[in-house]
This record gives sequence, structure tokens and C-alpha cells, in this order.
Amino acid sequence: MNTTSASSALTVRDPWAMVPSLGNLDAYISAVNRLPLLTHDEEMSLARRLRELGDLNAAGQLVLSHLRLVVSISRQYLGYGLPHGDLIQEGNVGLMKAVKRFDPDQGVRLVSYAIHWIKAEIHEYILKNWRMVKVATTKAQRKLFFNLRSMKQNLKDGATDVDTHRSTLTQGEVDTVARELNVKREEVLEMETRLSGGDVALEPQSDDSEESFAPIAYLADDSQEPTRVIERQHRDWLAGDGIAHALEALDARSRRIVEERWLKVNDDSSGGMTLHELASEYGVSAERIRQIEVAAMKKMRKALAEAA
Repeated sequence: MNTTSASSALTVRDPWAMVPSLGNLDAYISAVNRLPLLTHDEEMSLARRLRELGDLNAAGQLVLSHLRLVVSISRQYLGYGLPHGDLIQEGNVGLMKAVKRFDPDQGVRLVSYAIHWIKAEIHEYILKNWRMVKVATTKAQRKLFFNLRSMKQNLKDGATDVDTHRSTLTQGEVDTVARELNVKREEVLEMETRLSGGDVALEPQSDDSEESFAPIAYLADDSQEPTRVIERQHRDWLAGDGIAHALEALDARSRRIVEERWLKVNDDSSGGMTLHELASEYGVSAERIRQIEVAAMKKMRKALAEAA
């Protein structure tokens, strides 16, 4: 390595000017791989300037000299189908966090300390974006998530041509994974289920068919929507106290006719008396009973409207 080039990093006023304006990811990777590395003494000097003086230029030089590390680590996570540029960006966030927290007096190089922070940010990004629904939330689940994917690939690489087409683990493989990762079989099976499950679009992908329904159509629970609650309460009142209140507005004959015609149910589910039966009892025509019934219904509707 050219010591003069490396040492010049200590005197750069604007370290970010060392990265030229780039048009694509390949150009960025090529540029960061050409950035000078720091010696141990230079790294410690810059870290102390940052820690003791809050020198942001020193922080910038520490970050720049380790950008190639982020690129290298991010390549390990390309199998998740997420953009490489986004992985690098998240890894750079982790690198900056590591630089901010780095203690030069602990006796370790920044590269060793930063690896943890870079991977942590990339892991967080993958878990948030790999699936619409998170597959791992606790620390133990995250560890199992990444280790299980890696071990599944290793098992697949060592399998026969027929077995490579399987997407799920056999019982023996589940036992092997559980033993090597020191977790319960149930935890492996649960994570395997989460990994093998596909995403389902919440909204319909096209409007071609009126019969196609997406989960968004039935996921919402509108049972507690205020308007529906009021309607339900009003309906319950009408079926109980409301009917009793409306019947009180009728004379005895009209009330009995309504009760016999609409509210009475016999044991044989045949209902109450017919118009002709009531007409025979009261000594009037069936048409007269019908007229009394219609008038009674009007009085009841008026009483209910006034009480509502």
C-alpha cells in the first residue's frame, strides 16, 4: 500500500469529496474500493479526534475507509432478493453507528467492531422488507431466521437431485437443525412455516373480474363502526321496548288484533288467528278487521317515530 496516499487521508478537509459523483452502483463500488485504507495508528488518531473533539472530518475519514467492508458484507445477503444498493445503504448506516460508538482504547480495530453494527442494520432491513409481514421479531427468532436459511441451503447442496426440488425440511433435517442451533423442534417447524409461506396481495391485482376478492375486502371489522352500533341498538330497542311502547297507544281490541295477527306464535308455529277467525269473534266482517289492523299499524308507527 502507498503510505503517502494513506497518510494523506489524515489531512483531508472534506473527506466526502473523495467519493466522486456516481451514476450507478458499479461505479460506486469501484470508487469505494479505490479509497485508501488506514493504518492502525491513523485509525486510532482519527478515532481519538472524534471521541475527544467531536471532529466530524475524522468521522468521515473513518467511514470512508471502511465503505468497502460494507460492500463485502452486503454481498452475503443478495439471496433475499432485495436491491444490492439498498443493502449497502443500510450497511453504511450501521457503519456510521459503529464509528460513532467506537472506543479506540478498547484494543480492537474498527473493522472488527463495525461488522456487528453493519450486519445488524442489514438484518433489520431484510426482516422489515423481505416479507409484507414480519417473520421474526424477537432476538432468538432473528437468529433462527438467518441460520435456518443458511443451513437449508447447505442441506440442499448436499442432497440428491430428487431431494433438491423439496422446499420443506424432512423430520430428520428438522432434528439436525434443532440440535445444531440448540433450539426446540417446534421453533424450527414454526420458522420453517413462516419462511415457506408466500405473501398474499391485500388488494385485487386487476379489475377484470367482479368475483375476485382480495383480503382487503373482508379484513376490516366494521362491527364497532359508530353508525352500525347505533343502528344495532335502535333495532334491538324496536324489537323489545319499542314494540311494547307502541302497543300501549292502541285500544284493547286493536291491540289484540295486532298481537294475534303479528306477535303471537302457537306451539305448532302456525301463528295467531286469521282475519276470518277474528271477524267471527267480534261479529264483524273480515274486511273490518283488516281496516282496524291497518289503522292500528299507523298508530304504532307514529308512536315509535315520536319515541325515537
